[in-house]
Amino acid sequence: MRIDLHCHSTASDGTDTPAGLVRNAAAAGLDVVALTDHDTTRGYAEAVAALPEGLTLVTGAELSCRVDGISMHMLAYLFDPAEPALLAERELVRDDRVPRAKAMVAKLAALGVPVTWEQVERIAAGGSVGRPHVATALVELGVVPTVSDAFTEEWLADGGRAFVEKHETDPFEAIRLVKGAGGVCVFAHPAAAKRGRTVPESRIAELAEAGLDGIEVDHMDHDAEARERLRGLAKDLDLLVTGSSDYHGSRKTVSLGAYTTDPEVYGEITRRATGAFPVPGTGGV
Repeated sequence: MRIDLHCHSTASDGTDTPAGLVRNAAAAGLDVVALTDHDTTRGYAEAVAALPEGLTLVTGAELSCRVDGISMHMLAYLFDPAEPALLAERELVRDDRVPRAKAMVAKLAALGVPVTWEQVERIAAGGSVGRPHVATALVELGVVPTVSDAFTEEWLADGGRAFVEKHETDPFEAIRLVKGAGGVCVFAHPAAAKRGRTVPESRIAELAEAGLDGIEVDHMDHDAEARERLRGLAKDLDLLVTGSSDYHGSRKTVSLGAYTTDPEVYGEITRRATGAFPVPGTGGV
């Protein structure tokens, strides 16, 4: 069984529509795929309607968090999307994305880069706007060769020349909200140092005490040494270990199913969740 628990669609910063994502997941030979767009669940209905037979959909979201001044992402799985407290927090984070992106555009203009809000808005195409859309604009203008090259101190990385902070949820509060909505929490790519500062292991231990369920270990931004260290940490803290592609369509080079989660871990995630259940495909539309 092949299980990929971290994927994005055009509902946030991926390039596949939700329907296209599940079809491509089936074509890639996946048995289970999670839709984890940034701070939004807007892609659910389209993905479920198009779900091919033989593919199971795990609904989720990747929540934007910050602790000790360090940005981090929390993967939330199988929560009730209508639960009021978590919904209100997601909307607060999502609503801050537009003014933040506009402020980044203004900073880039001051640096002599002719990015416009209209360009970023076109690239986002109605999705939950984020830094990857601004980065794509820089690629279109020939400022950087790839989206990843925009995430440096020169441009959009945390603390970079065009970086602008946004509202981000305290991860301890995120765990409380997700658990209150019946969901399961996994810390996404915790050792992705090239994205900026990483959360120290002492903090991860505190998050585990607060109810964190797992950490994403097998990920394109983790080298072999980081994976080995994270597996040891997960064992020490009794955390689940997941693996995922963090697929964004053509916005990243990683393919669906490049990294996967053990079926036993997937089974434990579904056992712990009470807010929603995996959706089996029935043929789609």
